[in-house]
Amino acid sequence: MPPDIVDTHAHVFLHRLPMAAERRYAPDYDAPIELFLALLDAQGVAAAVLVQPSFYGTDNRYLIEALGHAPDRLRGIAVADPTVRDATLDAWAAAGVVGLRWNLIGADPARLSDPSEQTLLHRIAARGWQVEIQAEGAAWIQILRALDGIDAPIVADHFGRPTPALGVRCPGFQALLAAGASRDLYVKASAPYRCGGADTKGYTDSLLDRLGPERLLWGSDWPWTQHEAARQYADTVTPLAVTTAPTARRLFGW
Repeated sequence: MPPDIVDTHAHVFLHRLPMAAERRYAPDYDAPIELFLALLDAQGVAAAVLVQPSFYGTDNRYLIEALGHAPDRLRGIAVADPTVRDATLDAWAAAGVVGLRWNLIGADPARLSDPSEQTLLHRIAARGWQVEIQAEGAAWIQILRALDGIDAPIVADHFGRPTPALGVRCPGFQALLAAGASRDLYVKASAPYRCGGADTKGYTDSLLDRLGPERLLWGSDWPWTQHEAARQYADTVTPLAVTTAPTARRLFGW
């Protein structure tokens, strides 16, 4: 693989650290930054984006610590609530954070329309940060409506997680395809196992056809929480990783 590959979606964590009271999952093992960097080196991956794990909630301390291990090749996507102070956002930016994530799995997407969330969205847009969203496919119509007027790149995790029974016909997935024509929208080709076990080739083909390679982002989803069995980092690196690297470098600020 060429040396300009960018992994746009990975998580690092230590299971002994405090976790959010409200969480769907808690790991019983460590995925330390040192191990992840060694994997990048072994596979010739030049840079990576660390995404705050949902089980840490808004406690981004390990994310910020991890970014400091290789500030020239790592960027971060943090999680925050609307009360976050500008000084905190400034400190995160200095550490390499370039966006915030909203994990809406099991949550009401109407949350994004709340005035306090809208204020936070406008605050990060003013910083040039991106809005990263994990949501089930059915929610994307409402999500895109809530993000109208937010002048920031929108990044959809894991193919937009279309409804498996509907595949590419999922209305939310179709909404993403349509929105890409007029909005600053990107989709991560990552974690096919989080799409109900569906064959994601149809999703990839549709995204390439409608959005083009400049709107796709490859991500490993390391360490594949709840889907770890028999997976190796080397197996996740696909030709798409090469195609999407220029977009990733531009979007994440390398």
